[in-house]
Amino acid sequence: MADEIPVWKALNMAMDTEMAADDSVFTLGEDVGLYGGSYRVTQDLYARYGEWRVRDTPISEGSFTGLAVGAAMVGMRPVVEIMTVNFALLALDAITNMAAKIPFMSGGQFPMPLVVRMPGGVAKQLAAQHSQRLEHTLMNVPGLRIAVPATPQDAWWQLRQAIRSNEPVVLLEHELLYFSKGPLDTELPPLPMHRAVVRRPGNDLTIVSYSHMANLSLKAAERLSAEGIDAEVIDLRSLSPIDWDTCMRSIQKTHHLLVVEEDCGFAGAEIVAGLTERCFYDLDAPASRHAGLDMPTPYNGTLEAASIPTITSIVAAARQTSGSGEPS
Repeated sequence: MADEIPVWKALNMAMDTEMAADDSVFTLGEDVGLYGGSYRVTQDLYARYGEWRVRDTPISEGSFTGLAVGAAMVGMRPVVEIMTVNFALLALDAITNMAAKIPFMSGGQFPMPLVVRMPGGVAKQLAAQHSQRLEHTLMNVPGLRIAVPATPQDAWWQLRQAIRSNEPVVLLEHELLYFSKGPLDTELPPLPMHRAVVRRPGNDLTIVSYSHMANLSLKAAERLSAEGIDAEVIDLRSLSPIDWDTCMRSIQKTHHLLVVEEDCGFAGAEIVAGLTERCFYDLDAPASRHAGLDMPTPYNGTLEAASIPTITSIVAAARQTSGSGEPS
């Protein structure tokens, strides 16, 4: 039987497993060593593997991410922890101009086995500069793979798969999920890192989401079920590439589509556009998206909660999309 563990522990176990198996795997970032990581993901790794493989760095995201790119070019497998995705803006040159492009520009002579882990999202009054996701920016960078684990099981396998990959992989980890618990079965065979999963089957409406919003969408679907609306919930698990096929099969069954995201609508716009192109004649109503407001995240807790989707607002959006409720 699978154990119930928090997401941070699943990531920590994945790091430990891959570091034990391959001496070329190392991690670096601010406070990953002696402190054990801001969200405990590197806890105890410093004592186990030493300072050469668990590297505390200066507060210089561009420098240590660039260093990791160079290490990946010569055969190492670095795992960068950027303390929060908001600080990744300082490392975008290394991520977008180096990691994403060097394999292409070298004609494949330089693989890029680089992982960049980034906590992000709205997480209880961290204010505008510390509540971003930035997936809409990273999704527009050819050459990057972007994984968005929402469960301990996905965190365990997607990080391990990312470390083993010869392509640059960004893991966007939601800060509110680190201490949420779920089952982890380490013997369960892995899904491909980019494969979406149907978290809840249904016949009336397809809800497509990812990360923290996928979990909220699942709770919203349970409420909808009590109202007689049978919603299917798809967790994308990956934003680059996107598993269009799983979503298409669902839409061909339900004929209604709602995309839910925490950010201000741009990632969801790409998902809606991609699925509308592929499934236009299967839709009985326009596809819709439910997203955060187009504004910086407020610090005030009440205003913060009002700026992003909630279970209640997802239910209202689903009613409208399925034709079972009045516009909210």
